[in-house]
Amino acid sequence: MLPESERAATLETLSDEQIGALLYDWQFWARPSQLPPAGDWFCWLLLAGRGFGKTRSATEWAMQWARDHPGEHLALIGETVADVRDVLVERGESSLLEIAPPWFKPEYEPSKRRVTWPNGAYATTYSGDHPDQLRGPQHNAAIVDELAKYRYPQETWDNLEFGLRAGEDPRVVVATTPRPIPIIKALIEDPDVTVTRGSTYENLANLAPAFYKRVVRKYEGTTLGRQELHAELLEDRQGALWRRAEMIDAHRVVTHPSLVRLVVGVDPPGGVTECGIVAAGLGMDGHGYVVEDGSLAGSPQTWGEAVVTVYHHNAAGRVLGESNFGGDMVESTIRMVDPTIAYMPVRASRGKAVRAEPVAALYEQGRVHHVGQFAALEDEMCNWVPGETTESPNRLDALVWAITDLMVEQDKRVSSWRPRR
Repeated sequence: MLPESERAATLETLSDEQIGALLYDWQFWARPSQLPPAGDWFCWLLLAGRGFGKTRSATEWAMQWARDHPGEHLALIGETVADVRDVLVERGESSLLEIAPPWFKPEYEPSKRRVTWPNGAYATTYSGDHPDQLRGPQHNAAIVDELAKYRYPQETWDNLEFGLRAGEDPRVVVATTPRPIPIIKALIEDPDVTVTRGSTYENLANLAPAFYKRVVRKYEGTTLGRQELHAELLEDRQGALWRRAEMIDAHRVVTHPSLVRLVVGVDPPGGVTECGIVAAGLGMDGHGYVVEDGSLAGSPQTWGEAVVTVYHHNAAGRVLGESNFGGDMVESTIRMVDPTIAYMPVRASRGKAVRAEPVAALYEQGRVHHVGQFAALEDEMCNWVPGETTESPNRLDALVWAITDLMVEQDKRVSSWRPRR
């Protein structure tokens, strides 16, 4: 905040060692909202928008904790194995190896999922898609990045909390963009949790101009922007076909029964939007089970490879691709990656709302279950209002194609069947 001349004069009074130490002094560089709160808290819940610097806040807290607790054990938890490795430990700008000063740089052993600091403090990495890894190990502290996006957020939190039993003062930092899921609501209401809120705008000075142009301006004023930029905890949008609590959360499962059939629904991208890729199966009990959301943005080669990966990973029977947009483009793109894929084109002869309503009705009847959480898909489902929402619901469309093939069409066949006389 000093004028440039005064800054230069001040820095000239410091030794090289002092300047080097200042470079790694988070207390000096951080905004007040990025520093841990005072008081006797068990959990610091940092609810903030994209680009706020919440992951940096969490890893800097972990670095200071390691300095103060030689020989003790920290849990590092990310959304996936790749996220915890790339974002929290190894490659990201806020990762432990990037922010560590040369005199306190930890050693990372990927095969052991272990990070060890020079004073003997150490961390083990875990991911939100494998919550059972947290069964058994004891920890003195933990950082949890993007909890609201985890495949199994409640199970991950429960297993972590059971293991926070070492030492005299176990603490955990949760840094996440909020979503109105049960675990986030419970943490906000917990008296042992201190909540800090922040928006993307607080850190614009440190974000690329292209991020502001492409992301912030695009989503400002939208429902998604309120959640992702301003970190508002939004309830279901009025008029949406799906309601999160009673239609999705109430029927969510961790595992599914044997599946009679499994298909992959594909909704091709229009322009710069995502390609919707959702795998779902029909259980022996006659219910539908959503097992994977592989949707992503990218080139035709990129999403074609993603479709094939989801198809083989789930041993699917066939791919259902919307043929309205681009005709045979979806099939040709996928077959360029793997010509053996079983493929069936589907054509939208009715509007999105008309196609989606029978699927929403199945959810309301408790006949469709999500195996774990699919945060982005569920956000789209609970925020899409027919006739109002302008964003293309690619994930939702892919889901509708899959459940329609598995259940809606089957129900039609059953209801139209008449015994021979």
